[in-house]
Amino acid sequence: MKKLLVLSIVISSVFAVSQAGEQLLYNGIRLPDKWPPRIEKLTLDPLPVPYLKSPPAVIPIDVGRQLFVDDFLIERTTLKRTFHAAQQHPANPVLQPDRAWEKTGTYPTAMVFSDGVWFDPSDGLYKMWYMGGYLATTSHATSRDGIHWEKPSLDVEPGTNVVLRRMRDSSIVWLDHREPDPQKRFKMFTTVIIERRKKYGYDYRTSPDGIHWSKPVTRSPGRWDRSTAFFNPFRNIWVFGLRTSYEERGRARAYCESPHPYTRLDWDNYRKTPWVAADRLDPQNPDPKLAKVPRQLYNLDGVAYESLLLGLFSIWQGDPGESGSLGGAKRNEILLGFSRDGFHWHRPHRRPFIGVDTSPSAWNRGNVQSAGGGCLIVGDKLYFYFSGRLGGVGNRNCTGLATLRRDGFASMDVDDKQGELTTRPLKFSGKHLFVNLDAPEGQLRVEVLDKNKKVIQPFSRENCVALSADKTLAPVKWKDAADLSQLAGKPVRFHFILKQGSLYSFWVSSEDSGASHGYVAAGGPGFTKDIDTEGANGYPD
Repeated sequence: MKKLLVLSIVISSVFAVSQAGEQLLYNGIRLPDKWPPRIEKLTLDPLPVPYLKSPPAVIPIDVGRQLFVDDFLIERTTLKRTFHAAQQHPANPVLQPDRAWEKTGTYPTAMVFSDGVWFDPSDGLYKMWYMGGYLATTSHATSRDGIHWEKPSLDVEPGTNVVLRRMRDSSIVWLDHREPDPQKRFKMFTTVIIERRKKYGYDYRTSPDGIHWSKPVTRSPGRWDRSTAFFNPFRNIWVFGLRTSYEERGRARAYCESPHPYTRLDWDNYRKTPWVAADRLDPQNPDPKLAKVPRQLYNLDGVAYESLLLGLFSIWQGDPGESGSLGGAKRNEILLGFSRDGFHWHRPHRRPFIGVDTSPSAWNRGNVQSAGGGCLIVGDKLYFYFSGRLGGVGNRNCTGLATLRRDGFASMDVDDKQGELTTRPLKFSGKHLFVNLDAPEGQLRVEVLDKNKKVIQPFSRENCVALSADKTLAPVKWKDAADLSQLAGKPVRFHFILKQGSLYSFWVSSEDSGASHGYVAAGGPGFTKDIDTEGANGYPD
């Protein structure tokens, strides 16, 4: 334990200066001396995002694909930004309660309540941890394709797939690729229920295989359920999103960070460190009876995806006791947020990313909740697992799958007219430019500009080989230039000229495979660690 703590602190010092001084992040953002920020009060207004108001003079882009979810990278553009929702998979629900032990408790249950869905490169399996039986167990399922799931017979409770029988609420399982001790490769953070839901504890456990779990390494006394955690690799810290409640905002999140995962949390102290809540821009309940119910933040799951943190916000829009429109299921829907400093969330789009289906017999009629790990990368697509509940007669809780184009949260679009986008000054050490582009009938050209916005030869639009493609990884090339190596380390701007198409992301790689060296969330086939070192080699055949 002592060695792990020392190692965590040493690693943390490599990625960020001590909290006593200013911290310089991977993307050029400088954090102030006092971190995390102290928010006096969470209001109905969205919190300001400092790095969007004052971006770095030069933005390093060596980490990950660069997404257009905000204006951080953009100096000017005539392209139109479009946000995209995930699409339900036709096989839904992909996991249902069909075992005797899953039918215990108030409702038959086989659902992720955060928990976790990961791809494990050690044996090439998709792995899911979920609530089996309502509030009863943590159970385990595996898959070879992420769609068809098996519930293996394990030795923890012979004849079942139960890995932990403990009365529980929210839970998070994390596959920690950076853990030096193989016995602690998997980590579990669970809100456990004590004294028949009157009190809660927050347990931390470890496991070598995700099946055989240790006794609690630490248990924090807690007052609230539905608290979660995630790892922020950009600063090498664990972030604990503690469910709390403020009189003026209802359910919200308080913030705690630590270089090690076994922090003993002081609920009363961290409740005084407000982090994020729902605000006036979040969707209202469409039921007229609940239209004026204040929205609340039911949960927040986070994960590193490429060059930023992805936040899955479960927004609560009313209790079933106030209306029977969902047959007894709460109206929670998943919305997105993005962070480049690990604390401030930019939430530019307030339509559900994964919403409820209010059809009377829909399996996801209410209470949609995200999975720990966020998403998996499967070739050209992202896989998002989530839970939904069917209220009323036949109530059951299941797990579903929704998909999205890789990097597909937001696109910069233009029709058959020509549009342009110029970045802010950027700096890179790689030499190959790649884009995620949907323009099979259109074309993209790129030129490189210097600090005075003059074209750097031979990287002009005239010399650029026009790109017409629908690919999530496509190289950009110029005549008379093998690569961009002569520009490495120099401030430059990319000027994208697009006709009839959509641009999702760009990045400069040191390899011709297009490896982004960004973070791959919960992994996927072809990835061997938590960052993309594979590029095109990581795409399934």
